[in-house]
Amino acid sequence: MDDKEIDKVVLAFLRKKGFKQTELAFLEEQNQSKNNSSSSNSQTDPEVAKLIHSFSSEVENLPAKYHDGYSKLRSWTYSSLDLYKHDLLRVLYPVFIHCFMDLIAKGHLQEARTFFNTFREDHETLYLRDLQKLEGVLSPSHLEEMEYAHSLRHNKVNVKMCQYSYELLLQYLHSTQSITMLGVINEHINFQVSPGQPSSISEDGEAITQVGSGQDTANLINQKEVRWGLLEDSIDDRLEKSGGLLSDSDKPDGESKEGETEEAKKRSVEGGKQGAPVKKLKKDKTTSASGKTGRPEANASSTVPRVKAELPLPVMPAEVEYSILEDLRNRVQLSREALPSVSFYTFLNTHNSLNCASISHDGSLVAGGFSDSSLKIWDMAKLGQQGGMSADQGGSNAAANENVLGSVGGKRSYTLFQGHSGPVYSACFSPLGDFVLSSSSDSTVRLWSMKLNANLVCYKGHNYPVWDVQFSPFGHYFASCSHDRTARIWSMDRVQPLRIMAGHLSDVDCVQWHVNCNYIATGSSDKTVRLWDIQTGECVRIFIGHRSMILSLAISPDGRYMASGDEDGAIMMWDLASGRCVTPLMGHSSCVWTLAYSGEGSLLASGSADCTVKLWDVTASTKALKMEENKTGNTNRLRSLKTLPTKSTPVYSLRFSRRNLLFAAGALSRSG
Repeated sequence: MDDKEIDKVVLAFLRKKGFKQTELAFLEEQNQSKNNSSSSNSQTDPEVAKLIHSFSSEVENLPAKYHDGYSKLRSWTYSSLDLYKHDLLRVLYPVFIHCFMDLIAKGHLQEARTFFNTFREDHETLYLRDLQKLEGVLSPSHLEEMEYAHSLRHNKVNVKMCQYSYELLLQYLHSTQSITMLGVINEHINFQVSPGQPSSISEDGEAITQVGSGQDTANLINQKEVRWGLLEDSIDDRLEKSGGLLSDSDKPDGESKEGETEEAKKRSVEGGKQGAPVKKLKKDKTTSASGKTGRPEANASSTVPRVKAELPLPVMPAEVEYSILEDLRNRVQLSREALPSVSFYTFLNTHNSLNCASISHDGSLVAGGFSDSSLKIWDMAKLGQQGGMSADQGGSNAAANENVLGSVGGKRSYTLFQGHSGPVYSACFSPLGDFVLSSSSDSTVRLWSMKLNANLVCYKGHNYPVWDVQFSPFGHYFASCSHDRTARIWSMDRVQPLRIMAGHLSDVDCVQWHVNCNYIATGSSDKTVRLWDIQTGECVRIFIGHRSMILSLAISPDGRYMASGDEDGAIMMWDLASGRCVTPLMGHSSCVWTLAYSGEGSLLASGSADCTVKLWDVTASTKALKMEENKTGNTNRLRSLKTLPTKSTPVYSLRFSRRNLLFAAGALSRSG
């Protein structure tokens, strides 16, 4: 290698790195050496020439090193022992995406595209959406401009792995001297090594999390205190103090034990709509006759801490409070042996225009939000009095009575609310059923009166479509979330938001109130769930573990646990106090659009786009968590207690009544 070739390599290096001043100094030195050509020809040190030559060859062979290094790592992983193979396979995806982005960053665009297309098929099953995003990275500038790519480049990936698998991987990297792969792994992967045997395939939901420095932020935030208990002097408190049983003196005039028996018979004849079958009723009577309480969960709720409300809450009318107490006293106790009855409302002939559905607390009202900017509400009591109805656009079918919501003699069987100027994406009834909230792509939230059948207020504050809106458990206050990456707290009597919760990196897709009204939870397209303090507006918990956008949330009745469902069909159950994932619930094959806890919190119902409702035993999951706190190894996974399939109806909405009847709603899909 002569001096001219060495000069060219050095110049190429200086230009590539952007060292302009050094490049000018080097060129000036070259010119001086040419002017002094009369001097004797100097020879470069052979060792220096060798080093420069090796550098130039390394730059030229860089794409091949990435390709060969990853290919060999992939082959070694797939040929590993079955016991450790699944653990080791988790390393491949983060190594793959970072090799691709490194090649892009270094300007090897064509080689990066070839590398991406060669190995992408290995990861499409689990990471298809992420790969579709990365497919748009076509130049080094995209790595900074694209939010997802920028996040990957600047944050590490957490990979859970057992000690044996970790040692095997290190041994391979050192024995093969895979310097390129070792550099990628060292720079971009953070291993969480655990003792014992490799984890099972079912734990993949939390085995790989892209958090990096975000994890440090999450850990810092998750150290804040969360007062997750029930409110002081709540209805549950009063019910617990009264023993959970309804005495004859507490009942209204004319209601007697005979009336109870008649009501029980009537319920059993109607198919157990608001109660259990005859055999279970007899069993309940025997239990109460033996002196046992009719509300075993009251003992459990007594251990739940009590907290003070941070918001001034509205006063509940006495007759409403009595009605709620009546429902709670007559609540059917659910368990893995006693599953709930289900009433399913099926919307017919919607022509794919139904965006959302909502059910009132007692199941008497059903609302639907449509793409034509309308909100339609059906009253089940009035519907039951009508006969011989024909299906109409926006019609619905109540599965229990086989009633079709449609048009009768030219009259609408529903109440039509018009006012939005864009598709309606969410609707929510107030706890008493006298108001309805709706949110739309027109960036507004509207409040409707059920008594006046009119729009009362239009709340403007969001800048983009509002995806979800939810009343607080006590009414008056409500929360909304939007494409503008914020959630907002409102009160019915103010047109401006009381609080703005900002912090998510993408759309906030769903929102849910905590049972004590001191917190709200938000789920986002950034794959995280956040818990916010209502009083301060601060984020007090970040829950990381989902692989796709969060579509649904539910808070347990005691306020300790939260469930979240995502676009891939995974459900994760979280402990609000610790911020830990209690257990992932795997079973759905498509988006989980709705979640609901039973009244006493023993069961979780999930509704999905795969046209099924699944019931999960939540009590078993919390017991498993407590048992595993003092152990190492795998956590117990829950199996679905029961899967309730529909003919071809994706499930839009679920709600447990206060007496533990499960209501569900969805639109019949002709494509199914």
